[in-house]
Amino acid sequence: MYKYDQYDQQMVDTRVEEFRDQVKRRLAGQITEDQFKPLRLMNGLYLQLHAYMLRVAIPYGTLDSRQMHMLAHVARKYDRGYGHFTTRQNLQFNWIKLEDAPDILAELATVEMHAIQTSGNCIRNISSDQYAGAAADEVTDPRVWAELLRQWSTFHPEFTYLPRKFKIAVIGADEDRAAMRLHDIGIQMVRRDGELGGKIFVGGGMGRTPMISHEIRDFVGSDDLLSYLEACLRVYNRYGRRDNIYKARIKILLHEIGPDEYRRQVEEEFVAVKALGLDPPKAEFDRITAFFAPPAYEADAADAIDRSDPDFAVWVDQNTAEHKQPGYAIVTISLKPTGGIPGDATAEQIDLMADLAERYSFDELRVTHAQNIVLPHVRKADLYTIWQQLDAAGLAPANLDLISDIIACPGLDYCSLANARSIPLAQKITERFADPARQRDIGELKVKISGCINACGHHHAGHIGILGVDKKGVENYQLSLGGSGAEDVSLAKITGPGFDEDGVVDAVEKVTTVYLAQREGGERFLDTYRRIGMEPFKEALYG
Repeated sequence: MYKYDQYDQQMVDTRVEEFRDQVKRRLAGQITEDQFKPLRLMNGLYLQLHAYMLRVAIPYGTLDSRQMHMLAHVARKYDRGYGHFTTRQNLQFNWIKLEDAPDILAELATVEMHAIQTSGNCIRNISSDQYAGAAADEVTDPRVWAELLRQWSTFHPEFTYLPRKFKIAVIGADEDRAAMRLHDIGIQMVRRDGELGGKIFVGGGMGRTPMISHEIRDFVGSDDLLSYLEACLRVYNRYGRRDNIYKARIKILLHEIGPDEYRRQVEEEFVAVKALGLDPPKAEFDRITAFFAPPAYEADAADAIDRSDPDFAVWVDQNTAEHKQPGYAIVTISLKPTGGIPGDATAEQIDLMADLAERYSFDELRVTHAQNIVLPHVRKADLYTIWQQLDAAGLAPANLDLISDIIACPGLDYCSLANARSIPLAQKITERFADPARQRDIGELKVKISGCINACGHHHAGHIGILGVDKKGVENYQLSLGGSGAEDVSLAKITGPGFDEDGVVDAVEKVTTVYLAQREGGERFLDTYRRIGMEPFKEALYG
């Protein structure tokens, strides 16, 4: 993984001291909250319902054990003993005191972490495939490009004040594990006639007006990729709406002028940008690439797994994935226990995951956009030992991509923008479907819950999506079906009138009952829904 050089470290340290002075002035009453708000947001500090929330950047979801231990330390010292892993592959602390924020950022800086550009109308954390560098199906490690984009976008003078926040995802395989088509810009690294480059998608996003991105270019050679993205952003920055926050995202620009006109303008701008020499020289690209060299795998690592413990065998089947290196596996640690809060982990659990990564996964962890943690490089011979330690810590639910592996935003329990609570609903659904055998019988079924229209819980991309709304002062939940954030991307459709909290739990049960009665062969829920359509589900829900 990438390590800071002196310039990276100096930038982060300087930002901490700037913010320390800004906080000091705010606490002394020398600046107002209105004056302070844009300053704190530039440092990832939000004012929520009950306290300040600090969003810590985890670029493309990759971190090491010392960084993970630091997150546990911050949780203990400055928060209430836990952290919340997010759908942007970041981590949030929900109970921060303003006077502590500079010290937290200073401690994070000692392990090459920060909160820069985790808020504001700028390019946010670059996201990527949580299996990057380990997946058997990738053509290249997309994190090299994600890191290049991180360096390009950090403090970019032209893109610090965009019309609206901007999100980029980079993947390196045909299987989309990062919801790439639902980003402002999505990049799929591909090979064409032996040349490495990117397929460029623009204009995706969720929120108030969900849209799937348009393919803007089938192939951009790797030597031109940065210049092409610069052109994409320039066209948006020039024409994106700044007079209406609800129409400010790039997806609205493409909807209004059309993808063909946007493409024409980008191609024209690209000619001008390419002449500026923005693409990195080969020496710099090689410097970055070297940080992502494969770890020192054991060439003769055993490929066999002792499956004599049935609970362990179930976990292996559900929570591990094929690795490109024989004898190794990719492990997903579920942060979705029955009755738990999706994405939350205690300081003790965070420390344990750090220890396991250091000992068994070449000191590397990943945060997933589904709010779980990955150990990317694990010897199969170590799987049983890891599972035992995870199980003892409550971190071994064998439920990856099952109905209890719910994505949920913090909702009205924390967020000042929310209309309804997400957390209690997620807890009730996992309790209703707590039987592991029942979950496995249902199979892949991705439930995603948002507490407001901003869609931080990705409900538009849920096989079952749930949106909390305010209905005359009462929390109400809209149910949607048929969404996907994967390579078979689609947007979920609303079933009809909403439900109260207990009613929507019952509705999820009715929907799964219809699916189980209607599925054929090895169909997933999504396959059955696409084959039979909405009507059988609406009939079960509304009569």
